[in-house]
Amino acid sequence: MPTDWEAQYQKGETPWEKGAPSPGLLDFLAMKPVRGRVLVPGCGLGHDVRALAASAEEAVGLDIAASAVAAAQRFSKVGTEHYILGDLFALPPAMRGAFDWVFEHTCFCAIQPAQRLAYVEAVAGALKPDGRLLAVFYLDPGNDSPDEGPPFEVSIAELDRLFLPRFRLLREWLPARAYPGREGREWMRMMALLPPQIPA
Repeated sequence: MPTDWEAQYQKGETPWEKGAPSPGLLDFLAMKPVRGRVLVPGCGLGHDVRALAASAEEAVGLDIAASAVAAAQRFSKVGTEHYILGDLFALPPAMRGAFDWVFEHTCFCAIQPAQRLAYVEAVAGALKPDGRLLAVFYLDPGNDSPDEGPPFEVSIAELDRLFLPRFRLLREWLPARAYPGREGREWMRMMALLPPQIPA
């Protein structure tokens, strides 16, 4: 059954909420500020959005849970960030092909695995032709069974299979820092959107 994210927020059952941006993202931004327009799907309370807003021209947090968006909006602004209630799989036309970057952090692992290919297409559809995806993938959430999630585990081989037909891998690495308890269980990638394939 799909997760009722709004209900999770209303009940306060949000174990993914760590109160701070991804340490891997902060380390990346210290070396390479992200410019232009950036979209953060599944942004939750917006910690990553605010970290990106310090350098980005515009940082947009997107979440399907109204309570998460409302909570994110209560934080003091640090830049041009703002938050939208919406579904990555049904972006309005104004948000398609509109972003220089998409930042992924625990959205991919939270959706049903059957939706993963659609997720790749949705991210590709949000990016400009030369857009990039920066991701912190949560490979091993520690579930006893891969079907127990969310979050659902993912392998590097699956990332290759799903993303590399649409993206070119620019860099990948094990982040030096992670939230406590996630050390060695995350994997970061920076990927560039490939031009659409023209049928022969």
